Amino acid sequence: MMSSAETPIDATLIGTVPAPDRVEPLPEGRLAVWTDHRLEIHDRDAFLAGNGSPLHAQPLPPDASATPLPAGGLVAAETARIRRIGPDGRDRWEVAHAPWHGSQWSSRPPGSPAVSPDGRHVSVVVPTLAAKGAPAVLVYDDAQKREYARDTLLLLDAATGEVLARRPIGAVASDVTQRWHPDGSLLALSCWTAWHSWSTWWIEPRHDGLHIRGGAPMREVIDFVPGASRVLTIRRAEGIAPNDDRDELASHEMASDDPHTLIDLGTLAVDPDNDEFSDAFLLDSAHVLVTGQIYLPGRPATVRHWLCDAATLKPLGRVRYPAPVGCEAVPLGDGSWLTRRGERMHHWALP
Repeated sequence: MMSSAETPIDATLIGTVPAPDRVEPLPEGRLAVWTDHRLEIHDRDAFLAGNGSPLHAQPLPPDASATPLPAGGLVAAETARIRRIGPDGRDRWEVAHAPWHGSQWSSRPPGSPAVSPDGRHVSVVVPTLAAKGAPAVLVYDDAQKREYARDTLLLLDAATGEVLARRPIGAVASDVTQRWHPDGSLLALSCWTAWHSWSTWWIEPRHDGLHIRGGAPMREVIDFVPGASRVLTIRRAEGIAPNDDRDELASHEMASDDPHTLIDLGTLAVDPDNDEFSDAFLLDSAHVLVTGQIYLPGRPATVRHWLCDAATLKPLGRVRYPAPVGCEAVPLGDGSWLTRRGERMHHWALP
């Protein structure tokens, strides 16, 4: 008897467009498109129909991680500063910080700033140099002799750049994921630290600072489920924890440490010891897309996508595509999604 995880679900191809470097949905039917060191804002329907003319475009600073602002322009995280750049290309404000920890060839910020849903606040992780004589958690024995303490989360006023709050976090991040709750009441912050995997915290901004209300070790946040008090996370087998290496998809009540619902993704695998799960993407309030690679004997690695119920996390089936796909997906917020393969992106919907 076929398991529910293998029930075929045929994705419907809506269209295909040339693949930029990165795409993210924005409110009011718009898309942010990163391409050729430029940030473009597009009408979503026009872009997906193949009309490449942006509503607005502006250059990106070199080696920066940038996020568009609802009022126009962008906020950019750079090697040693955060700044807001207006639509005209002029700086509105700048916040300096210690240079990012990294190699002498690259110290690009590990993640982009996150803008609150109302556009009033910007959350961003920055590096912190250790105070003189204080223990350091990361030391670079180079010409600068840089010694770092744990990173710091800043909450900035999007209009003025004022630092409204700051809080040390238990990470020296090489990767950062941030998700704001739709009402702005909570921020889910995930940081990946070398040899320590992901750490995730639920952080509540209040008038008196940033308060940690809980967290989830070894997990990366996916997103808040629309219309529910739940947030989804993923754990990947990384070979870090002996006898505790596993892939899991979990649902947490807001600000709760322990998962409310959890599924072992190994149950989807053909060979649980070798198959890999790459990521999970929240398509809408009812569906989660899980992506990974399976290794069949004597064959190259094969990409597979599974569809799960966003409430129970139970597998609904395996998605079948009429065109090749990769492990990356971009949910568009209406239940449809994009996949990338080579130089093309494909737009899909559920049957």
